[in-house]
Amino acid sequence: MESYIPRFFQAPRQSFFLFGPRGTGKSTLLKRCYPDALWIDLLKPEVFRAYVARPERLAELVRGNPEKKVIIVDEVQKVPEILSVVHSLIEEKIKKTFVLTGSSARKFKRTGVDLLAGRVLLRTLHPFLLSELSAPPSLEKVLHFGLLPIVVASKNPQDVLNPYVSLYVREEVQIEGLVRNVGNFSRFLEAASFSHAASLNLSNISRECGVERKVVESYVQILEDILLAFKLPVFAKRAQRAVVAHPKFYFFDAGVFRSLRPQGPLDRPEEIGGAALEGLVAQHLRAWIAYQKHRYELFFWRSRGGLEVDFVLYGKYGFYALEVKNTNRIRPEDLHGLTEFRKDYPKSQCIFLYRGKEKLLINNVRCIPVEMFLRALSPATEFAGLLGTKRMARSA
Repeated sequence: MESYIPRFFQAPRQSFFLFGPRGTGKSTLLKRCYPDALWIDLLKPEVFRAYVARPERLAELVRGNPEKKVIIVDEVQKVPEILSVVHSLIEEKIKKTFVLTGSSARKFKRTGVDLLAGRVLLRTLHPFLLSELSAPPSLEKVLHFGLLPIVVASKNPQDVLNPYVSLYVREEVQIEGLVRNVGNFSRFLEAASFSHAASLNLSNISRECGVERKVVESYVQILEDILLAFKLPVFAKRAQRAVVAHPKFYFFDAGVFRSLRPQGPLDRPEEIGGAALEGLVAQHLRAWIAYQKHRYELFFWRSRGGLEVDFVLYGKYGFYALEVKNTNRIRPEDLHGLTEFRKDYPKSQCIFLYRGKEKLLINNVRCIPVEMFLRALSPATEFAGLLGTKRMARSA
């Protein structure tokens, strides 16, 4: 990037993993945080070969550079055996901080290597929040190109975004041998884009891409492991009515979703735009949860009868239900899912995010322009403070 944009991420004082998809700025961030660190970049072929052959080389390097207090191992999943060496060094209490970055947890699972048995914290880095940008792009531009730092920094974002997924598939899937047939996996990615911001129906995806259902299930797990996608479970705590079992599915960035989603004469732009907007809110909420001090969990809610709330944010310090609509006007039926959810959970605060310009209070549902909400969302601000209840206007 031509100029560094400060992030909300706060590095812990002890050793930690930093996971995040490629292009989220992990290396850039750490070079700012630790300019004098001892750096091992496993993406460099010669470095990779050296550590694959002898992971214990790390201990020799650390002991040979006693003045270095921070040791960064970039893309540690490339040589997961290094974790055993890190574990041993931590047990020796040599007063070093280890920072281990990764864009995939897949190899750890395959090799049975644990993440240092809790001795190292786990942190995640996400695409930009709008509130991290002093001059954020327009919402329309964000919905088309997303908020990956490498895309935001580019003068031609589409030129960066187009090869992003194919590069990811080649380096994280094909080279690592995670799938036998890359063609099938590529067709699956396109078919899965129709499930973005929707319930995950593996049978439908299987039919669309012509791949067996069990294989599709494994592909979804690969997407989660390499951090390209995530699933939201249904909120079922003390449920008053029957809820669905299938999770909702999202790609991690709105621009990545748009790059994968086919568009043609039979595809309605408002349908694609609505899914992109919901996904953009989802990625903001996940980043906010990751960066702020209080623990929250993110869910969605859907009853067997078809009532739905896009997001449920649940934690010790708050309980919120959020509905997102790609519309400038608020119709009574748009609020129906929220009002029914509140009947089951009276302690929840209900929020409706839309494309209008006014903050309103309608039937005790706070209606907030989505761009205003996202621009104000930061870990330094308590979620309740974003609602501005004292300034809300009442509407019949």
